[in-house]
Amino acid sequence: MKTDPIKILLTGDFCPINRCENLAINGDFESIFNDFIDVFAGNDLNIVDLECPLTLSKSARPKTGPHQKAHPETVNVLKYAGIHLAAMANNHVMDYGKKGIEDTLKLLKEHGIETVGVGKTMEDAAKPFSIKIKNKKIAILNFADNEFLSTPDGSYTCNSMDTVRCLYDIRTARQDHDHIILIVHAGNEFYELPSPRTKQLYRYLIDTGADAVISHHTHAFSGYEMYNGKPIFYGLGNFIYDWPGKVNSHWNRGYVIKLEISDKINFKIIPLKHNNENPGVFHLNAEQIEAFNKDIIQLNHIIADDKLLETEFSKYCSSVFPMYDAFIEPNFGKHIASLRKRGLFPKLFSRKKRLLLLNLTRCESHREVLLKMLKQYE
Repeated sequence: MKTDPIKILLTGDFCPINRCENLAINGDFESIFNDFIDVFAGNDLNIVDLECPLTLSKSARPKTGPHQKAHPETVNVLKYAGIHLAAMANNHVMDYGKKGIEDTLKLLKEHGIETVGVGKTMEDAAKPFSIKIKNKKIAILNFADNEFLSTPDGSYTCNSMDTVRCLYDIRTARQDHDHIILIVHAGNEFYELPSPRTKQLYRYLIDTGADAVISHHTHAFSGYEMYNGKPIFYGLGNFIYDWPGKVNSHWNRGYVIKLEISDKINFKIIPLKHNNENPGVFHLNAEQIEAFNKDIIQLNHIIADDKLLETEFSKYCSSVFPMYDAFIEPNFGKHIASLRKRGLFPKLFSRKKRLLLLNLTRCESHREVLLKMLKQYE
């Protein structure tokens, strides 16, 4: 007798800040989900990428980039949508250190929301979320690029993307699970395509035993491919992430995935828009769906062609070289960068020093020592 497929919904980055945070504190969840709430109904498992701690802590950890957090009452946004599992391996969930992550884990537990991708040890963080649905055991594993994934005191950590450990973790999960789904928080921010390395890595994860790979983090949605009959999604884009000044841009577009698992894995792509003139998440209208489909077709075309993918990644790298060049100079800041761009402030690193940096970062043995040394400054 044929059974209904197992339905698992996965979203991209969820960070309930600014206007959405205010709506949540006021209990106005309808204005956060609008007509999109129907997407969460009827699924066996709803999973969201929780992109920030839910805490009142003011103790931001040392790091580069913005610090994100949301009011603890925003946990009710997850409850309202029927979220069962929060994937927490990402570069913001540790932004408020031990206090921030402990507040968040306690809050989620109190509201019956499971977690994956975080723990007190690397072994705990690497443990899959395991669930039996319709007589099938499903394992969810959650990894992230190694970007401020631990609390400064080392008391908590997210599950970092280590290709060797990934192999063992997937093999272990395969021993007693029917299906394995990987959620990966990684990629180059604001870039709509995977790098050639990322494509190779995600295919490798399928080869090691995963049944699907779903990625987010870049704040711009990407395409997907079927590899050996298994889906790889290279970027869902944001789900709910209200950011001042970001309106009608790549930031405000994305999609969620509904996996339908039977003998094989099928899927539905559900595009969305969020936090433009009105806060919250919405379905697209017919014209917007047509534009979305054209974009996905174009992105998939590039992903399928290794030469095109390399060409596009080279273009992206060229566009951000000035920013990275400024990062490695000893004098850094927007005013100095502006002066340097106009030729009014010299580059202080010589060619020889840049070759040294190349060697320290490219060589695995040197990089290992360099990382140990720099970690002292967290």
